[in-house]
Amino acid sequence: PEGDELLISSNEKGGYQNVALLNTASRKITWVTDLKWEAEAGNFSPDGKRFTYSVNEDGRTDLYLEDRATNHAEKLSLPVGINVPAGTPNAFSQAGDRLLVLHQSSTVAADFWVYDLAQRQSHQLTFSALASLNSNQLPPSQLVHYRTYDGKIISAFLWMPFNLKRDGSNPGVVLPHGGPTGQTTDYFNKTAAALASRGYVCIAPNVRGSTGYGMEFQRANYKDLGNGDLQDEAYGAKFLAATGYVDAKKIGITGGSYGGYMAMIAIGRTPEAWAAAVELYGITDWLTEQQHEEPTLQQYDQSLLGDPVKDRQSYEDASPIKYFKNAKAPLLVLQGGNDIRDPSEEAEQAVTILKQYGKVVDAHYYPDEGHGFAKRENQIDALKRTVEWFDRYLKNAH
Repeated sequence: PEGDELLISSNEKGGYQNVALLNTASRKITWVTDLKWEAEAGNFSPDGKRFTYSVNEDGRTDLYLEDRATNHAEKLSLPVGINVPAGTPNAFSQAGDRLLVLHQSSTVAADFWVYDLAQRQSHQLTFSALASLNSNQLPPSQLVHYRTYDGKIISAFLWMPFNLKRDGSNPGVVLPHGGPTGQTTDYFNKTAAALASRGYVCIAPNVRGSTGYGMEFQRANYKDLGNGDLQDEAYGAKFLAATGYVDAKKIGITGGSYGGYMAMIAIGRTPEAWAAAVELYGITDWLTEQQHEEPTLQQYDQSLLGDPVKDRQSYEDASPIKYFKNAKAPLLVLQGGNDIRDPSEEAEQAVTILKQYGKVVDAHYYPDEGHGFAKRENQIDALKRTVEWFDRYLKNAH
């Protein structure tokens, strides 16, 4: 506040991102948090006596207010989900008596809330329309955990449709996230909401390589993409079957970017686990990906797989193209024509090779889209195609 201290976030302490105060003159760091989760620095109040920070604990984010005189931190009373400071340049009001907060959850799209610091109460400021849907009619997420093949505990969000019979007959879908340095958090997930509202039990695992669980876990897939992390996804499918609700022969997988890559490598490398797959703008061959993507993204991939010349074997072993001959599940490919992250050559390559092997594959291209679909009509179209694909091969299959 006086220009002599900064509120910072750093993972220097044990590989977990924590919040600290940095004295700009002495360079001394005073740690505010010491957590095995991920904390993010917020703002100082206008008078400099308090500051905010948020903590992502297992995919759900809480907002804290700390008093600098007492070092007492108070968790603000807000609805469960994701709560982060909003407003530019500061979440505090000019008087320092209120905070602007962005809140969302598995059943509620992002909206602004105002937190009154004196009253310790919050109220909703904006009301985003969910296409006239009542949020109470959407199945909420549940935070679950399961043990994977090597004993690691995997955290995941689960969506259970309402009024489902526990007779082992229902379809399920695994939702791998992008990245791989990413995390499924308790946000409003359109794909999960659409599928769960139509009777699919959905699970979104935070597999090895995910952020949010420290650097050791994040680096656990180094030079091992599409192997250990894929097994974690496959064990997510086993978790679905073990609930007693899901038929193990009616499980699909869908995701975008690295999630699309996961869907493609899943059908070839763990073919028995999946009955259908939908991939959006994923990677077919890491070596051709290196040739066609932009330089900064080439560097990112090399940080995960090593040098494409020296570590060529890592690239080959991690590429879905190597395993397509084993695929059993029908694959739907959805791809933007202007994608510089995962270029359309990757999608075209997958379709060509799967057809050569005599596999069931279909594709739809959106020429006016890049990496991820920005236009509402294309988002709706992609979601409809995804649901229809799973209806055909999971619900209606015998």
